[in-house]
Amino acid sequence: MLYGFSLLFAALNIFLVINDFYWLLALPFALVMMLMFFFSLDKLILLLVFLTPFTFKFRHEQLGFTIDVPTEPIMLAIMLLFFFRLLYDLDYDKRVLKHPVTIFLTLNLIWMFVTSVTSEMPLVSFKFFISRLWFVVTFYFFGVLLFKEDYRNFQRYKWYFAASLAIMVIWITYQHYLDNFERMAALFNVAPFFNDHTAYGAVLALVAPFFAVMFFNRDYSPLRRRASLLLFLLFSTGILLSFSRASWLSMMVAFGGFVILSLRIKFRWILAGVVLVVAGFFTFQHEIYMTLERNTQESSADFSEHLRSVTNITSDASNLERINRWRSAIRMYEERPIVGWGPGTYQFVYAPFQLSEDYTIISTHFGDVGNAHSEYLGPLAESGLPGMLTMVGLALSVLATGVRLYKKAPTREMRLMALGITLGFITYFTHGLLNNFLDTDKASVPFWGMMAMLVAMDVFYTPKPNKKPAGNLNTDR
Repeated sequence: MLYGFSLLFAALNIFLVINDFYWLLALPFALVMMLMFFFSLDKLILLLVFLTPFTFKFRHEQLGFTIDVPTEPIMLAIMLLFFFRLLYDLDYDKRVLKHPVTIFLTLNLIWMFVTSVTSEMPLVSFKFFISRLWFVVTFYFFGVLLFKEDYRNFQRYKWYFAASLAIMVIWITYQHYLDNFERMAALFNVAPFFNDHTAYGAVLALVAPFFAVMFFNRDYSPLRRRASLLLFLLFSTGILLSFSRASWLSMMVAFGGFVILSLRIKFRWILAGVVLVVAGFFTFQHEIYMTLERNTQESSADFSEHLRSVTNITSDASNLERINRWRSAIRMYEERPIVGWGPGTYQFVYAPFQLSEDYTIISTHFGDVGNAHSEYLGPLAESGLPGMLTMVGLALSVLATGVRLYKKAPTREMRLMALGITLGFITYFTHGLLNNFLDTDKASVPFWGMMAMLVAMDVFYTPKPNKKPAGNLNTDR
């Protein structure tokens, strides 16, 4: 039967390939995925982590949807399995559910569902909500259990993603080399795996600090420490050649966070510094604005000039268009301050909220060229003030958890992991002021997975008073 079915499959494939139909070639891969789904879900999740940098978008014109293949259909199946198990067992670790990160995340999802019901475009919003849900379920809620099950999965998750991402960086850098490292080439050399050079830079900045920190892990073998340093240097090269100013700035902010954490500067001094900066801004805002208006440095192939163009709000089209999107988002919020216009609807409804004085050379009257360019103003426009507040609360709770683990985790390796993950989140939350990418798989997989790592370390591996760690602290290499 095995030989017979194999011959039949080969003959049928030859016939279909001759007639330009290639999908049957995926059948063995699909069968392996199905077996892993039922018998080895942890390995399937890790396989998805490895495959994510290689995914590409498939659009079905008749049904009007876009999906990342091959990973997102599998995430959908894992999400359905999660809810089936939840309804059957009515059980999930209550310590995870009571964690501040989970509370803010759950509130954010609940409010996203509510605002999908009240949405201007319910079909768009529910598609957006379900997409967010399968990322969160697969890589956060199942991810926490993955890290609880085996301590070594912390490293596997990061190294599997980094290994495949490194292949992408090498390939994209080679394409850039063929174009003589021209700045404009960075905009399209990331295709088809990344839809934008800023998304590419954001993902690299999210994962790069982890490997910089792990180079100093004395528990690693010399080979693994060198590999960590090599990955950090490779990702840093990718960030530099992405020509994403937001990624460059986010790495600088993360370095500032590293200095603060390393010197163990007390929180009250940090808070005092923030208050002083904010007060100074409002006190001298007129002078600051006039200084910014005098900056006419355009985007450039010269790295220093390109960085200086960040503060050009007079002639740089990219900066001015971001301001246009932000102002449109605020006007949308002012009209619907509580429930917003619906998750995922910004790009379809923001056009009437543009003012003529905000138009740039890349603006369109139809408003069909993208999102709000902010992880905070986007939810403000789409889900109202509660949507933005839950997102800000999620960010603050994640950073607070990371800082606490860096100070109190029971082993040096865990403290270094917490530091690397926290610095990565600092880059992303800084980047979130200027862009938003959580609707893409390549940002969502490391983002939600790293969040699950922090919560799993906090809940299962950090001893609480009169309690023992629940996880397996086997750190065998």
